[in-house]
Amino acid sequence: MIKFVLVGGNPRYPFSVIAATVGNCCNDEKVIAKLFNSMLNVYSDCKMFDLVSRVFDYMKGNGIEIDERTCTVHLLALKKSYECLQLVLDFFYWMVESGIEVSVYSLTVVVDGLCWSGVGKRGRELVEEMIGRGIKPNVVTFNVMLNACAKRWNFEELELVLLLMEKEGVAFSDHTYKVLIGGFTSSGKIDKAKKLGFMDGAKSMYGEMTDRSIFPNADTYSALISGLCKAGEMGLAMTYVNMMQRKGIELDDVMFNSLFDGFCNKGMVDEAFEVQVMMEKKGFAADLTVFDKIVSGLCKLNRIEEAKRLLNVMVKRDENAYKTEFSGLLTDWQSDEALDSQS
Repeated sequence: MIKFVLVGGNPRYPFSVIAATVGNCCNDEKVIAKLFNSMLNVYSDCKMFDLVSRVFDYMKGNGIEIDERTCTVHLLALKKSYECLQLVLDFFYWMVESGIEVSVYSLTVVVDGLCWSGVGKRGRELVEEMIGRGIKPNVVTFNVMLNACAKRWNFEELELVLLLMEKEGVAFSDHTYKVLIGGFTSSGKIDKAKKLGFMDGAKSMYGEMTDRSIFPNADTYSALISGLCKAGEMGLAMTYVNMMQRKGIELDDVMFNSLFDGFCNKGMVDEAFEVQVMMEKKGFAADLTVFDKIVSGLCKLNRIEEAKRLLNVMVKRDENAYKTEFSGLLTDWQSDEALDSQS
């Protein structure tokens, strides 16, 4: 009903008319506050941000209580609607200066926007400023900053965030450890990670988790196992696999593929084949890529007969797809013999 009265492609009635009508027809402060906060939500949802500002100014000037949750919803709308975060920052500071009891959730919304726009340092500085004003960050706020730093491999800034976290006495959550382990083992930079000792950092994070009686979940194991597989530390990766299985945590398709790729990259074809068998026993269907890597690995080891036997099995499953996919591969290694076996 309120949305119908307020908007319809354009505002149906000027805000000044609506505000005057409410003032003349209602004396209940709670009802008035609820109505104006509802108006804020409607204008914000419809991206009528100029009208949102007018309503806020009117409410502030007339002593109408502003619901902090309404402000948070508006912050989210601004963050989603504009590439430039200056409006988000301006509105947040307006909230602070207006004496609204700003929640940590509103702070976290702004910090998240800053961090994922590539200005994580500004996010941390905002947190430090708000601490001075009595608005305390929580572990979610810190996780947002840590995650952005880890994804961008900005470990200098990450260290500053960790120092601030320690100073504020905010304890790590299981997600904090997952973020840090995932950052240390992120894809595409694994050689550099090993050189800089970040893989050791990931393993250290795992040890610290267990020391603090924070038990790793499937996501944490997945990040650690994936990093170890990329680093070629397959023995240690399997150690963690065995640990998680003893705790009743099952491997998912992401972990299976990490193990499979790790073994194939190390030339450990037999172990890769065992993973493929295990995948299928767990109900995960291996695709063409999996068998392509096994056949390729067997060929590189000059185990052509085994490659052909595996190819024959695959052809029986899906003759056209597998025959087309692998005939060229075997041609590269033993052209005439391989093609004759398929004729």
